[in-house]
Amino acid sequence: MRPHALSLSLGLALAALHSVPAFAQDANPASVAEAAVVSATAQTDAALATAPTETLAPADAATTTVDTRQAATAEPALDYALAQVETSQVQPAQPDPNAPAAEAVPPPATAAVEPSAADDQRTEAERDFDALYGTPAQEYDPVADPTLPAPASVPGAFDPWEKYNRKMHRFNMAVDRGVARPLARAYSKVVPRPVRLGVSNFFNNLGQPVSILNALLQGKPKQAAQALGRFALNTTLGIGGIFDPASDAKLPNRSEDFGQTLGVWGWKRSRYVELPFFGPRTVRDSFGALGDAPLSPLRHVERDRIRIPLQGLQLVDVRAQLLPLDSLRDGAEDEYALVRDSWTQRRDYQIFGDRLDKNGDTALPEYLQDDSNPSVPADAMPVMPTDGGR
Repeated sequence: MRPHALSLSLGLALAALHSVPAFAQDANPASVAEAAVVSATAQTDAALATAPTETLAPADAATTTVDTRQAATAEPALDYALAQVETSQVQPAQPDPNAPAAEAVPPPATAAVEPSAADDQRTEAERDFDALYGTPAQEYDPVADPTLPAPASVPGAFDPWEKYNRKMHRFNMAVDRGVARPLARAYSKVVPRPVRLGVSNFFNNLGQPVSILNALLQGKPKQAAQALGRFALNTTLGIGGIFDPASDAKLPNRSEDFGQTLGVWGWKRSRYVELPFFGPRTVRDSFGALGDAPLSPLRHVERDRIRIPLQGLQLVDVRAQLLPLDSLRDGAEDEYALVRDSWTQRRDYQIFGDRLDKNGDTALPEYLQDDSNPSVPADAMPVMPTDGGR
């Protein structure tokens, strides 16, 4: 076989490569191109293997030069075909438009994984916070929280006379806004605080004899002894009760009255009633005021021109202590219900709270043990049925 046979074989290979796109429209481009390259290479190898080895004649030199140029021209085409094969292997296969669309599979949900001790970059405070309130990935439901205590059940007020009480409450509020509150504000504005504190201490000390007797009647000898110590210490060293050295001596101030004594004795539930000028009471506490009146030192003052001004000053002092509560009362949707319920709950704590604390059922908060927000005491009422002909 002469050298021009090599040129013929390469030409056949190129023709096969150029004919591939014509019949490969519906086939895989990668497989068709690979088949063409394999076929051309096989033909070239066969031609070279069958060609005999012979010396080229001088006359064929020109023909050999031409065939060499054709082979050099065919090499880039062969490289281009190989490059197309490699590119078709990298590119993904085109989807068939006639094939049914596959259902989209959602990615699996990733659960919140607690970081390991080595990967945990939180501070000690952040770990404590997450242990109490949960991590941000967790949702907190305050309604279904099993760690919350059961809601407290507070008994409602026993108010069968509500219709009358509401009318009396409106009357008392009119008197309060027109007379009592302006007097209390003027008193707080004009009188210095140390003087007002001395006035409050003086009237509080006058109520200690009532507390001593009722503590004994309730079976509280220790509290009665403390009240006796307060009365003796403040009356002597406190200059008639103006100063309060008993508090510095760690003697607690717990007021008791006969209404509380009746509650301890068994009169636990009583009708709520509003007294004219003197505000919230119960029927039990109204009878209790009648029992406390003979024990009040102030009511034993015979001269009206001394006793009545002192009682008026005590009423103004009590109203001045209640001035911080006016903002709560004025902003209430139902002022009567607020006054009734708050007074009833505080009164129940005063009567039964120390019993619960003694039995270990609950511990009273400090604000419920504070007697700085009193109601009108019996010795401040100008006229009582027990006064007789005076």
